[in-house]
Amino acid sequence: MKKLFTTLAVLSALSATPFASASEWGYTGDTGPNHWHGVCQTGVNQSPIDITNAIESELEPITFNYGQAGENIVNNGHTVQVNIKSPQSIQVEGKTFSLLQLHFHAPSENLIAGHSYPLEMHLVHADKDGNLAVVGVMFKEGKANPELAKIWSQMPGSGEVTLDKKLTLTNLLPNDQAYYRFNGSLTTPPCSEGVTWLVMKNPIEISSEQLAQFRELYNGNNRPTQAINARPILK
Repeated sequence: MKKLFTTLAVLSALSATPFASASEWGYTGDTGPNHWHGVCQTGVNQSPIDITNAIESELEPITFNYGQAGENIVNNGHTVQVNIKSPQSIQVEGKTFSLLQLHFHAPSENLIAGHSYPLEMHLVHADKDGNLAVVGVMFKEGKANPELAKIWSQMPGSGEVTLDKKLTLTNLLPNDQAYYRFNGSLTTPPCSEGVTWLVMKNPIEISSEQLAQFRELYNGNNRPTQAINARPILK
C-alpha cells in the first residue's frame, strides 16, 4: 500500500503543474543538486549517468505507438513541459507504458561516452502499475526542427498555454531507434528509483536559433551525472 501511495504521488508530480514547489529546489546555489535530500542523496541507482562500457545484448526494438498529441505547454519553473492526454504508448520488454509528458534539459543530463549534447528530451511513460519508463532523445546542432517549432512558438515564460498544433511525436524520434537501457531514477526531486531508462543512441537536429530560444528560459537545468555503481548498461 505504501508503494502505491508513493507511486501515485510521483505520477501526480510528473503530470501536474507544480508552481508552488518551484522554489523548493533548483539547479544552483542553496537549492541546487548538492542540497537535494532523501533518495537524491542516498540512492544507488540515480540518474543521469555517463553511458559508458555498455554491454552488447539482444535488446528488443521499442514499439512506439505514437500519433498526434499534446494538450498544453507548461513552464513549471524547472523546464518546459508538454502534457499528453490522448492515448500514446510504447511497448518494450513485454510491457505497455503510456506517455504522460515530455520535457527538456539544456545541456543534456545523460552523457554518451563522455559527450554532452546541447539539449535532451525526456518522454516520461508509466505502465498500469505505475512503473516508469523514460525515453531520452539527444539533440545536436544543425537544421531547424519543425516539430520543436510547434512548441517553441508558444513556449511560455511562465504558466501554461494550450498547444495550438498537435505534435507528430514520431518526428521527435531518430530514424535509427537503437538505444541504451539501464535502471535509474527521476533526475529531479524526489529522485525516485525504479525507472527504466531507454536512451536513444542517435541524436536529432535542432538549430542554433532554437537552442538560443530555449536557453533564454533555461540554460543549466541539468542534474550532474551520478555514480553508475554496479548497474549494467545494455545496448
